[in-house]
Amino acid sequence: MEETQNHAFLGTAPVGKLMCKYAIPCIISLLVAALYNIVDQIFIANADYLGSYGNAANTAVFPLTVIALAIAVMIGDGACAFVSISLGRNNKEEAHRSVGNAILICIVASALLTAVYLLAANPILNAFGGNINQRTMECSQEYFFWITLGIPFYMFGQAMNPIIRSDGSPKFAMASTLAGAVLNIILDPLFIFVFDMGVTGAAVASGLGMAVPCIILLKGFLSKDSLLHFSKPQLDWKVMTKTVTNGSSEFASNLVSGVVMLLFNARMLAIAGSSGVAASTITFYVFGLMSALYMGYMLGISPLLSYAYGAGEHGKLKKIRTISVSFIGILAISTTILSVLGSKVLVSAFTEVGSETYLLAVSGNQLFSLALLFVGFNTFSSMLFTALSNGKISAII
Repeated sequence: MEETQNHAFLGTAPVGKLMCKYAIPCIISLLVAALYNIVDQIFIANADYLGSYGNAANTAVFPLTVIALAIAVMIGDGACAFVSISLGRNNKEEAHRSVGNAILICIVASALLTAVYLLAANPILNAFGGNINQRTMECSQEYFFWITLGIPFYMFGQAMNPIIRSDGSPKFAMASTLAGAVLNIILDPLFIFVFDMGVTGAAVASGLGMAVPCIILLKGFLSKDSLLHFSKPQLDWKVMTKTVTNGSSEFASNLVSGVVMLLFNARMLAIAGSSGVAASTITFYVFGLMSALYMGYMLGISPLLSYAYGAGEHGKLKKIRTISVSFIGILAISTTILSVLGSKVLVSAFTEVGSETYLLAVSGNQLFSLALLFVGFNTFSSMLFTALSNGKISAII
């Protein structure tokens, strides 16, 4: 990874060039990552023998993967800020120690979560799935088991991705995500339709897609060319605590997304049955795809904010903030217009045109998409303080 050979460009390169170099690969990564569950949903929806049962199973399990994502993002974003600030201060030893401790936290957290999921699968699905029928529960159990086996890989990949970016390798981080997504997209139709594996095929395809970024990133950390290459970690409770607390706001925001989805699903199940649940899920997927543009941009520039803060370059910080507010404003207007006016086209990718699910999802998406006008500014405000290693204010926002 030749980008890691020298961090001097972070302090000397023009702000605009830096922002493009970091933001564009991350936006692409987040857009591709948003396709993981969407691809599963589309292929499962088009499997005649699964139908709404498969989609309902996917919906029941999705909030559980959000919990894993929330923990991983907390570790990754919290460590990324700490690492970038340390590099800005030219304290490479502190940055290196932060990475080792973040890896330790990730290993322990993923092992514990996987164990809980495997040992308490049925009670968890009953709690998260709501009042679902026996066939849907069977599909959910099948899907959940195989997805759970991929949780450690998923969490490591999600946690280490922002740290690799802080090491000066945004393109390498993007490549790892793209590789996993491409594999997932190839394996989904192969396992579901050719090998007739049903929801198990969808889950195994996703699990293998999760494993690839993990393996690629692990190779990056083991490379001696990387400034933050993996070595025997030195246990540091202060660094661990700071990593977790600084990323706590990202944990909360991701967890809230899962909780909101659960509440939506519960109400839609009562109001409109399985069609209502499928419609709300489609709405969330469309919204997630659009908001990935915001998240990709903000995660991309986060290391730049942290590095500038660590280096005491307050003028550069203000310039990045000004550009970001303008860019987010443009995104807010354009994504809202695209999502509202293109609702029929977007929803038709998930379900049959004219069906009850389709009609519910189209009208629901047009209303829900108005939130795109505000979500970017809210998220940027929170992530700005995370980048400045002020997890308390970030969490309050």
